[in-house]
Amino acid sequence: MSDKLDQYIKAKYENKSDWFIEEVQSISNQQRVLDVIAKKNYLNGEHKIKQTPSYKYNGKEFNPRRIVLQYAKTLLSFQQNYLLGNPITFTGNEDVVKEFLRVNKQGKYNRLNQKILDKVLKYGSVAEYVYLDGKVIKSKLIDASEGYPVYDNENSLIAFIEAYVSDGISYYTVFTDKYVEKYNNDGGTLRLVDRKVSLSGLPIVYHNDNELSDVEGRSELDDWIEILDSMEDLISKYTDSFYKFMNPIPVAIGQQLKGDGLPSNIVGGGITLDDGADFKFEGNKLDYKSFETIYKTLLQSLLDTSSTPAVSMNKTDISNLSEVSLKLLFSLADEKAGLNEQFMREGIEQRNEKIRKLLALQGVTFDEESFDTLDFVFHYNQPSNDKETIENLEKLNGMGAISLETILAKNPYVNDVATELKRLSNVDNKKGNNEGNNHNDKQVS
Repeated sequence: MSDKLDQYIKAKYENKSDWFIEEVQSISNQQRVLDVIAKKNYLNGEHKIKQTPSYKYNGKEFNPRRIVLQYAKTLLSFQQNYLLGNPITFTGNEDVVKEFLRVNKQGKYNRLNQKILDKVLKYGSVAEYVYLDGKVIKSKLIDASEGYPVYDNENSLIAFIEAYVSDGISYYTVFTDKYVEKYNNDGGTLRLVDRKVSLSGLPIVYHNDNELSDVEGRSELDDWIEILDSMEDLISKYTDSFYKFMNPIPVAIGQQLKGDGLPSNIVGGGITLDDGADFKFEGNKLDYKSFETIYKTLLQSLLDTSSTPAVSMNKTDISNLSEVSLKLLFSLADEKAGLNEQFMREGIEQRNEKIRKLLALQGVTFDEESFDTLDFVFHYNQPSNDKETIENLEKLNGMGAISLETILAKNPYVNDVATELKRLSNVDNKKGNNEGNNHNDKQVS
């Protein structure tokens, strides 16, 4: 263990060998885990509106409508696919990019990136541990409800604990910068069951911005739940009002004449009133305009808060929009994607460093200058005019103001820049050979 972790255990837990159990059971960690579990229950459909109690109406028990709106899943899905709906493009030294593309394909990192973003948006944080599975580099995700990062007083990650309970047995995995230790209390006594060298060091902790902490994230749901609760309450109560007041109350004013009324075989039934009397049905008139106004206001507030364009939720009719108009419609989504890109980029950069270490153990090494060229580009899943993009790239190329690699990176039809460069090189060589052969043929003839 590192000196910082040794000092932390000594100062806080008096060098106890099972210090990680107390760390997991600390109040702050348990509160955070309970919040994550609450978010999971919410996404599973456990909303506040479902707790509405029944009540008496007209002497009978009335079960009110409990309408659940799962808008949160739609908004989360939009943010995830807007940033990572298109694969990340790697750029840099050809040999480095080729090797990292191979690792990313074998480790299925494009899918893993989407899972990481999904977990951070839902719960505020998630951890990734990079490891070697035989000769394949892979990553394991540790859910926020089972992961407990350990920070020192300078907010530096010095250890990480994965803890969960299965079949009444508690399992603990302690990650340090040197070792991965596994414990469990099978049989009633805590014991060390495995200890391995950590080839990649500590896990990577992804988290978004939180005004109250530099090391903990904040779920996107915290900004939406109150608005969604109000929408569910409003639509549920309005639906109840509609059905409760559908049957009006008959009211007779004045003297009613004796008799059975009009023959039922003529008009289907009726009543006979004296001169000057009146009969009508009185019902509660529903103010649907007020409902419509409030509901639309809440929905627009939800879209604004989540930086979701109304057009993507089929809430706005559009036609004949230019490229500039589309960018304006998606400007808020671009800003939100830019914020999400920051923590994703920071985490992927750490992952690339760990992959480099593991590749070195396999005999694949890069010099510092070549590795420093490695970069990656996010392609936002924004509706665009591909024709206009290609025309702009063509103009820049004609001006000599852009490189071929950058053109390919910005090309909407290219995902693998290194492979495309290699293919173009082969095409140029073949073209040159053919032209040379044709030229020689002409000279011979």
